[in-house]
Amino acid sequence: MRILMTLAALVLALPASAQVAPDPARLKSSVETLVGFGTRHTLSDTESPTRGIGAARRWAMGQLARIGDQCGCIEVANIGRTFTGPRAPNGVEVVDVLGFQQGADPKRVVIVMAHIDSRVTDALNATSDAPGANDNASGVALVLEAARILSKEKFQATIVYAIVSGEEQGLWGGQLLAETAREKGWNVTAVLNNDIVGNTIGQDGKRYARQVRVFSEGIRAVETLPEQQARRADGGEDDGPSRALAKAIDGIAGTIPGGLDVFVDRRPDRFGRGGDHTPFLTLGYPAVRFSVQAENWDAQHQDLRTQNGRVYGDTPDRMDFPYLAKVTAINVATIRRLANAPSAPGKVTLKGDLSFDTNVSWDAVPGAVKYRIYWRRNDTQNWAGHKDVTGTSAVLANVPVDDHFIGVSAIAADGSESLVTFGGRAR
Repeated sequence: MRILMTLAALVLALPASAQVAPDPARLKSSVETLVGFGTRHTLSDTESPTRGIGAARRWAMGQLARIGDQCGCIEVANIGRTFTGPRAPNGVEVVDVLGFQQGADPKRVVIVMAHIDSRVTDALNATSDAPGANDNASGVALVLEAARILSKEKFQATIVYAIVSGEEQGLWGGQLLAETAREKGWNVTAVLNNDIVGNTIGQDGKRYARQVRVFSEGIRAVETLPEQQARRADGGEDDGPSRALAKAIDGIAGTIPGGLDVFVDRRPDRFGRGGDHTPFLTLGYPAVRFSVQAENWDAQHQDLRTQNGRVYGDTPDRMDFPYLAKVTAINVATIRRLANAPSAPGKVTLKGDLSFDTNVSWDAVPGAVKYRIYWRRNDTQNWAGHKDVTGTSAVLANVPVDDHFIGVSAIAADGSESLVTFGGRAR
């Protein structure tokens, strides 16, 4: 593995009143520029200045560097490694482009990511035009727009803007970044993977512009069988860290005027499919995937053609850039909250068998000025009540543990709130 650059300096804060909204025109410009490279197939030309994956990566790296130069706050890096598999039988060097906006705690990170590579019908065809507008120039444009907006602010956690390669060949760029996070000892608060986030016309020809899907796992992929059994015994199948992240995103989206509703899709990804967040789940990190409300498969992994009067191909004219701006806004608001908040409590312990009251306790979290205890009845999915406390334990009177789920979040001085850690038995 190669690390070509290191982290950068702190950024200046920007008042909330000066925060800007994502720009649909700028998102469109980024998508059209990426499409202009002809193909971004992972096995395509890496030397040409105008065509192929190499030119596209250099452009994306230049965009992050330009944003970093303007704010003095983002350091750009590449990481790379050779992968071999059925879709790269002779091996290929997969390179991820990263922008680091260092926070007060450089080891705690929030990652927003998208894959830059594209493909046509044949996964090994590295020469034909593969515009990849929605899959996935849309996600790359979102990452760059998030960097432009958030670079004007200062955060406690470090934000990693990640533009990865090799997704279509085997989720290799996501694997490379996830393994880098583990090797570098990053404390990953959240991974927001954006893949196919810019269309509103579905395969059926109808417009779906009111929701965005957020996919998340419940029981963590990394948990051992005894750990899974313990989670089921506590009733936490719907409250693992990634599911808590998806629920938080849902709540955040609801505060954005004129925004989108979040469809909390209770599986790690679309049925039988995966994305670049999958390697993060494999290593135990909280990670979700954003994707449009309804896909159009005529515009995914298709050779450019018109066949029997039907148009195939992933081109910018099929996209809805105001919709993409709304998905970007949800990402930005989520990053802003989680990068300002403390870490989530590491463990929440409940006691209350044979009682109508429940004792709740947890370890102190650095940077937290108070904690929020949540509860809900066992027959519901969303938190119904909460109580703020300044210590690390409390008694919930008349909230019997037999019939309620309970969790705790940590809150910073500015009100930024961590994810909720689900409570269980002492072990």
